[in-house]
Amino acid sequence: MTHYLILVAIGISMGLFGGLLGIGGSVVMIPALVLAFGENQHLYQASAMICNFFVAAAATVAHKREEILVGSVVKYMVPASVLGSIGGVFLSNAPFFSHGKSYVLAHIFGLFLIYVIYHNAVRLYRDYRPKPEYARGEINPDAIGTAALSIIIGFVTGIAGGLLGLGGGTVCIPLQQVLLKMPLKKAIANSAATIILIALVGSILKNATLYQHNIAVTESIRIAAIVIPSAAIAGFAGARLMHVLPKRYVRMAFIALLVLASYKMLTV
Repeated sequence: MTHYLILVAIGISMGLFGGLLGIGGSVVMIPALVLAFGENQHLYQASAMICNFFVAAAATVAHKREEILVGSVVKYMVPASVLGSIGGVFLSNAPFFSHGKSYVLAHIFGLFLIYVIYHNAVRLYRDYRPKPEYARGEINPDAIGTAALSIIIGFVTGIAGGLLGLGGGTVCIPLQQVLLKMPLKKAIANSAATIILIALVGSILKNATLYQHNIAVTESIRIAAIVIPSAAIAGFAGARLMHVLPKRYVRMAFIALLVLASYKMLTV
């Protein structure tokens, strides 16, 4: 029963933050699983990718209702992200990460979390010095090569998702902000929509190759089956809250969570 309750709690946490920040939820789920049950990176990645699909889908429904998705960007990011996700999964199964070396992936993930902490800290500082957003929340009309940049963002997001088991939002959102001058809420919504296919393709590939690490796919599915209901509900709720809560408070809590998560992943 304790095992079950822990997984439900993890589902609520990943769903809430995933929906709120457009990150899928792996950045919460994987470190939480390591903390609760010990290191098993390949298993946790496979399970988290399944859960990411449901969190992202629930969040996208909420964002669609608010009509803040930027279709002209999403239509390029999605196919590029799928290709990147396939490549990322194959990278994660490379011999370098096998035979007891999956902790290397955990360390890479921990280093990546430091980057995410830095990005959110910078954004938190800027939240206190707000700048006017572009009219009607559109992307910067001065951005050059929107389609090409969207493809690059999608591909890099997919690689990160496949390699580290991420939903990809922690890559997709800051890249949109930097390269496309995308307002935060628009970037979050676009990220959630992009994650849906990244998670679907990535989860199929990752779970299909778990045997390479002597892990039964049923283990991954069992974890996901317990996490998904609470994660999906919390994902929808988190996405709705994103439209009403002050961003700075969300960032503060998220940064604190990431500090603990990165420490745990880097000390595996």
